[in-house]
Amino acid sequence: MADAEARPPEMRNWRARLVTRVLHTWFALSRGMTLGVRAAAFDADGRVFMVRHSYVPGWHMPGGGVERGETFNQALTKELREEGNLEISGQAELFAVYFNSGTSRRDHVAFYRCTVTQTAPKRADREIVKSGFFALDALPEGVTAATRRRLEELAGRRAVSETW
Repeated sequence: MADAEARPPEMRNWRARLVTRVLHTWFALSRGMTLGVRAAAFDADGRVFMVRHSYVPGWHMPGGGVERGETFNQALTKELREEGNLEISGQAELFAVYFNSGTSRRDHVAFYRCTVTQTAPKRADREIVKSGFFALDALPEGVTAATRRRLEELAGRRAVSETW
């Protein structure tokens, strides 16, 4: 029981753990190490864009894996477009790179801060069931602990960690 309680709340669900395990097993066979990108994507009003996935519980900032032959910037641009119909205004700023030990012993996440514009509202699909922009003082219920930590780090209210 203590082991289950040590897991982040979003990974206490057996389905989320199973999907994560299957995906990372596939990635382990197809890649030596997994790399991902995630962004605190803010609109002109200072609201952050959040998504709810169909396969893991909780609200997250948009992001995903970096594919072979793809740069971090290309992956970030692709994920923001796919998950929110978002386009980066100016240049995304790399904030930190984290070891995502909660997912696997080979996963790293490059975390960016950027300003975005939304080209069209994001409709729910098989991956993203809900999304939207939220004021930092009015985040939706169910924001993951890791997402809250990243936002606190960005705001300077918490020291930047090496682990996601």
